[in-house]
Amino acid sequence: MSLEPLFQKLYDSPLAAAIRENTSYFPWIESLHVLAITLVFGTICIVDLRLLGFQSHRRGARQLIVELLPFTWVAFAGAIVTGGLLFISNAVAYSNNAQFQWKMIAILAAGLNMAVFHLTAYRRIVAWDDALPPPLAARLSGAFSLLLWITVIVFGRLIGFTLSVF
Repeated sequence: MSLEPLFQKLYDSPLAAAIRENTSYFPWIESLHVLAITLVFGTICIVDLRLLGFQSHRRGARQLIVELLPFTWVAFAGAIVTGGLLFISNAVAYSNNAQFQWKMIAILAAGLNMAVFHLTAYRRIVAWDDALPPPLAARLSGAFSLLLWITVIVFGRLIGFTLSVF
């Protein structure tokens, strides 16, 4: 089953046409997307650095996670909305772009890494919350998270240089 007809329908939608044809819509949406990704990465980076063992000023890992996770989710939702709008503007080309595909794989891997962390090390956070260094599972999760989100950003940036217009 091919998704190509669905991507073509998205491309042919009035909203996609408006984004493509208006000279300011795409740059504005892209700017908001970059701001959202910046906030996602920034909040995740603070937590991941703490998981790697860098001390946070008067905050344990659990407190950082509790305080920053709502901002991360709101920013991530903004990135999904703006990314979706950018995608539909040229859905067929994006869906066939290797850098876009790798970016999506990296986002899924980052989500899986987060789920594994929350199902394992985070369940025992009371025991290691203020410990430096944190347990190996937490450090590995933080390292993989940083690596995966940097990968998302790099591939996202490369899309603009490799996208072929159909």
